[in-house]
Amino acid sequence: MPERNPILITGAAGEVGGVSRTMVDMLLEQGYPVRAFVRRDDDRAHSLRQAGAKIFVGDRLNIADVTAALKGCRRIYFSMSLSPYYTDAVALMAAAARAQGDIEVFVNISEYEQSFMTFEKMTAPEEERRAWLGGLIADWSPQQRAHWVAEQVLDWSGVPTVNVRAAMFVENPILTWLALAPLGNGELRLPFGHQRLAPLAGYDVAEVCVKILVDPAPHLSKSYDLTGPELKDMHGFAQDYAAALGRQVTYVPEDVETWNETYVDSALAELPHTAEHLKTLTRLMGGGGYRGVTDQLETLLGRRPKTVRWALENNPRLQKVAAG
Repeated sequence: MPERNPILITGAAGEVGGVSRTMVDMLLEQGYPVRAFVRRDDDRAHSLRQAGAKIFVGDRLNIADVTAALKGCRRIYFSMSLSPYYTDAVALMAAAARAQGDIEVFVNISEYEQSFMTFEKMTAPEEERRAWLGGLIADWSPQQRAHWVAEQVLDWSGVPTVNVRAAMFVENPILTWLALAPLGNGELRLPFGHQRLAPLAGYDVAEVCVKILVDPAPHLSKSYDLTGPELKDMHGFAQDYAAALGRQVTYVPEDVETWNETYVDSALAELPHTAEHLKTLTRLMGGGGYRGVTDQLETLLGRRPKTVRWALENNPRLQKVAAG
């Protein structure tokens, strides 16, 4: 990138998976200037500034702020916490990018579910949707619908886009903080029965997105469906938690709705949008809605994805449990 325009990174002060912050560090290490779009000039923004990023403080739902944040940038990474206004924020960034007119790539973090919760499947009769999605749900969560709409908006905008459809992160609250208390007693309580899952490490998603931002041309107009390296049942997960915590861990299966009520509703009562999304995920995974693994991450990075065990061993919340 001869001109070395700053790369705009949104969500850099977020927490789940730490993708944006990891990307900032990777890009800076490679000598690329970074502009981090944050909501508040707080300790996390200060940390980004100390790392070498330029900070833009603003509101992603304010078109004036979005346009000002984008000025002089030609490559964009868009990420945002789960929000009822997610589609609005994507549309505003796309509008600003289209108005600026010289954008080289818009890397849109999306969801793996978009690969199988397609327009054709989600407009089929309800009984067909239930059969396709595992029998427990028949509709998108509000957040899944927002991601679908966001992908359509970016397509219509004409802005050069790459959709990175990531499976559930190992760092997702479902796996790393909603049910932490039982882990202290050596119990992995999750509502997935005998299903097998392939979550991926946020670090890998960050590396993929950086690769695209640094050299976008081969990736434009593509959507990548990314999963972890292998399907594993919950007993296998229990072994990974045991390795990360340094103690014996036993998988204790729970009913999906009981688990959602116990862990999701109680923790996220004030965040109904987030709660509904996580409850849809548990129903989808518990009903067998996730099918197989892809090799796209390995192809993009030229190496095997990080394992669940690696991600757990490097997760700050799990480290606190291990220390306790």
